[in-house]
Amino acid sequence: QVQLVESGGGLVQAGGSLRLSCAVSGRTSNTDAMGWFRQAPGKEREFVAAINWSGGRLYYADSVKGRFTISRDNAKNTVYLQMNSLKPEDTAVYYCGAGRTVWKYDYWGQGTQVTVSS
Repeated sequence: QVQLVESGGGLVQAGGSLRLSCAVSGRTSNTDAMGWFRQAPGKEREFVAAINWSGGRLYYADSVKGRFTISRDNAKNTVYLQMNSLKPEDTAVYYCGAGRTVWKYDYWGQGTQVTVSS
């Protein structure tokens, strides 16, 4: 089993920044990819960004390119999502996922709320 714990969410004004963290523990040998997803009220969960533990390849949704940055600290088993120039439409619960590839996730965190006020 893999455990994921997100932190760093909160309330911020439009144009502000937040950094989310996802601490990973447990049997991580079968998980090479880490991703961030978000779900706004009444909407489906959508992909935000992903990174490989091994090669460090990065993937971003078009809606966040140039504003969000995903990174990892292998020594700390932690993945980060730096979010700059936040917009009200970024408001959602943000989830961290772990999986074998960036396109298939097997484990999820509990989510952290991000609210951007206009």
